This record gives sequence, structure tokens and C-alpha cells, in this order.
Amino acid sequence: MDLRRGLPPKPPSTPAIVRHRKTTSNNINNTDRSSSSTDTVVDHRSPSPLPKASDALPLPLYLTNGIFFTLFFCVAYFLLHRWRDKIRSSTPLHVVTLSELAAIVSLIASFIYLLGFFGIDFVQSFIATSRVDEDNFTLEDDVEHHSKPKPRIMDPLPPALTLISEKDEEIVKSVVSGSLPSYSLESKLGDCRRAASIRREALEKKTGRSLLGLPLEGFDYDSILGQCCEMPIGYVQLPIGIAGPLLLNGGEYMVPMATTEGCLVASTNRGCKAIFASGGATAILLKDGMTRAPVVRFGTAARSAHLKFFLEDPINFDTLSIVFNKSSRFARLQSIRCSIAGKNLYIRFTCSTGDAMGMNMVSKGVQNVLDFLQIDFPDMDVIGISGSLGGFNAHAANIVSAVFIATGQDPAQNIESSHCITMMEAINGGKDLHISVTMPSIEVGTVGGGTQLASQSACLNLLGVKGASKESPGSNARVLATIVAGAVLAGELSLMSAISSGQLVKSHMKYNRSNRDMTAIA
Repeated sequence: MDLRRGLPPKPPSTPAIVRHRKTTSNNINNTDRSSSSTDTVVDHRSPSPLPKASDALPLPLYLTNGIFFTLFFCVAYFLLHRWRDKIRSSTPLHVVTLSELAAIVSLIASFIYLLGFFGIDFVQSFIATSRVDEDNFTLEDDVEHHSKPKPRIMDPLPPALTLISEKDEEIVKSVVSGSLPSYSLESKLGDCRRAASIRREALEKKTGRSLLGLPLEGFDYDSILGQCCEMPIGYVQLPIGIAGPLLLNGGEYMVPMATTEGCLVASTNRGCKAIFASGGATAILLKDGMTRAPVVRFGTAARSAHLKFFLEDPINFDTLSIVFNKSSRFARLQSIRCSIAGKNLYIRFTCSTGDAMGMNMVSKGVQNVLDFLQIDFPDMDVIGISGSLGGFNAHAANIVSAVFIATGQDPAQNIESSHCITMMEAINGGKDLHISVTMPSIEVGTVGGGTQLASQSACLNLLGVKGASKESPGSNARVLATIVAGAVLAGELSLMSAISSGQLVKSHMKYNRSNRDMTAIA
């Protein structure tokens, strides 16, 4: 079906200069690369003037306006004068003479004209926009017939908003080609802000998708180096609301809440008001501790039981505490509890961590204890240093939360969406590994809520799932769900690899630590 058949014929002088460039590249196993580009140029002559709404008037615009203004006020005065006389003489208002009928018709006609006159600029702009859109549609259709199909892009790259130096442009090309790893930009350049800018430019060129709306300026990229986030390209803006005052244990607190879910802050604030009116709430801390649950395996169940008795013997606790506590100034071992399942021994270490969340502290302490135990129990096989509490995965919620925040998803749906069963199986005689994740409820969307915010919308556009799909309603959300599952698969594979190779604690100590004194900076 040719949609151009319903359009009026274009005059021969329709202006257009269109350059269409399409670049495709294929990368198979990082060895074969090919690219092709096509240019199509359509050049027509001088433009024809756009029509104006006033061109349809038989008289000049100023003269026509004067006539209708005079007519409107004269007729309005005549009718008001006649209606006042009828009221005085008790004559029904619906009884009209021929002159009054003509005056009413004139009043309505002049009113319609004046209404159109005040909106004449809107009418002209509407006609101009329609004409331009019509011409653009036809031109793009013409070009499309002379070029190869191109991949669907949600928002194409806009003209460059900031100029980068020629030196940085060369670095961008190196990152796009793969000769310079993106993750090494900070160390190579020594400038975190510049590294983020170059990485962002390279990403846009590589994907062909715009990151317009995702802020780059106004953020201290040095503060996150080696501590919070790797390979940054910008930051997501989150609105913060205030709920309160919350009257808790005799103190009043104004609670900040960062969310993209509507009514959440208002609802919490209403609850705070009810608590305040009832005299306040009381909170009691039942226990303070962080846990880590490694699993070890022996050749026999009896051997596992031997280690269980050793760990739970009060005589040995002091020695194990010294080994554990040397990992940190704040970590202090509180208890060790063990459970046996066949030849497997599940050990849960509990320690205090001061004001820090302390996951790295307890991990390092547990690693120290396991290394110490390996001396007396050389047949102990450490299966994993980390367990998932209440699930069948390593850290699916980690990846789900990160993607949800970046793409403006409802934080309330993180619980259901993080349910995951990760399964691994050795195949081909132990030479290969088959890994799968099963996620029964990934609750995502690409319209509404936080997805409409500029930063989150830019992240959705980067994935190619921004907004609603016109061709197949719901397909964008379905693609986003598969992306979340794929990211979880990648995260599970990486974490389990780190655990099995004993690199989990070492990597966190190396890459999740900053030597900067943030207190002094603040």
C-alpha cells in the first residue's frame, strides 16, 4: 500500500536536501567485521511560500477586521436597546421583528469571525506544520525506496550539543573499535569527568541511540571511582520527597524518600500524621549483627560433623574470634552456628560491624577463618563463601534493583521481580557449564510512572524500548523483561565464578574501597 496516493501533488519547486547515511557492522566472535554505507541525496530548487489563513479573505485583513469589529458592537448595542424596551413594555423577548432577527444573525457571524481572528496565528502555524510534515513524510518515503532497511532506533542521535577535542575524538574512535577498553579510560586519562564524557560519546556512536536527557554535568565522578559505580556515563535523577514528622521513641524525624512511585510519599506522610496524633511509636532493636553463610563439603558426613563440633565448642571460640576480628577495626565475631545436610556443612557467622553495613567486613573475616581451618582440616572443600537467604540464587535482587532504578521502574515490584532460581550443570564431560535463571515474575513497563522522567527515559531509549510500541503494543515491556533476566544471568555467572575461584573477597577489597577521606572533602 502506497500511503502517498492520498497526498496532494507536490509543486515542482518543493525544497529538500536530504542526506541519508546508513552504517551497519557485523561482529561474529570478534573476528569478522564488515561495514557498508550508502548515501542518498535528493535536491530540489527554491522553496514556495507557505499559505496564510488571511489569504482567503476578499479584502485586506485590516479592513475586514474593522468592518466586523464595528458590526459586532453596533449590533450588540441595537439588541440591548431593543431588549430593554421590551422589558419595560412587558413584551416577550422571543417575539422578534425582521430587523432584530437580522441583527442576531449579524451578531453571531461577527462573533465567529472575531473568534477566528484571535486564533489566526494558531491556524497559520497549524497549516504550516501540516504542510511541512506532509512534505517530510513524502521525502522520507522517497529516500526509503532507494536505501537499504535500517535497524529500528527509538530516538536518533541529535546534533552534538558539546564539542570534544580532536584528541578526544581519536580516543572515542579507539573505544568504538575496541582497541581501547572502555573500563580503562579513568586510569589512562587520569580525569574521571573526561573519561565519562568519552565513554558516553563512544556508546552513542556504537549503539546509534541518543542519551539526551541523561545528565552528565554536575556530578563528582572522582567520588565514585573505585567505590560505587564502574564505567559511568552520567547519572539518574530521582525526586526526593519528605514524610513526617515521624514521632519515634520521643524524637521527631523528617524522613527523606527517593522514589518514582506516585502516592508513596503521601501515603507514608499520612501514616506519620496518624502516629503523631496517637502519641508516637516505639521501636525496639532486637539484635545487631551481620551474617555470612559459607558452605563446605567433606568426603563423609562424619567428617562434616567433626568440624561442626569444633566450631561450636566454646573453647575454640576465642581463637576463632581473634582470627576473624583481625580483618577490621570494627568487625567483632558474635557467634557461629552450623547445620549439616549430608556431607555439606552450612556455617553461619554473625558479627557486629559498627555503623557500617559491613558485608565486606564479615566476608573478609569469614575468609580468614576458612583459611585458618584449612590447616587442621585439609580435606575441607569450600563450595561457596556466600549463601542467598531465602532464595535459590546468588544475588538476583542486586541486578534487578540496579536496572529498575536506571529505567524508572516501580521500586515496590522489586520483591516479586527478584524471585529467581539459578541452576548450573556441568556438561560435555565437565568441559562446559550450562547455566540458567528462571524468574517467574518480572514486573516492568516502558510507559507511565518513573519511565517518563528524562534520565530514566534516556536509559530506556538506550535499550531501544522507550515508550509504547505502536506496531505491537506490549512488546517493549516484554523486551525489557528479557533484558532484566539476561542481566541477572550475567550477574549470577560472574558472582558464582568469583566464589568458586576464591576471588569474591579479594575483588571487593580491591575495587570496592576508596582511599579518599570523604569526611574531609565534605
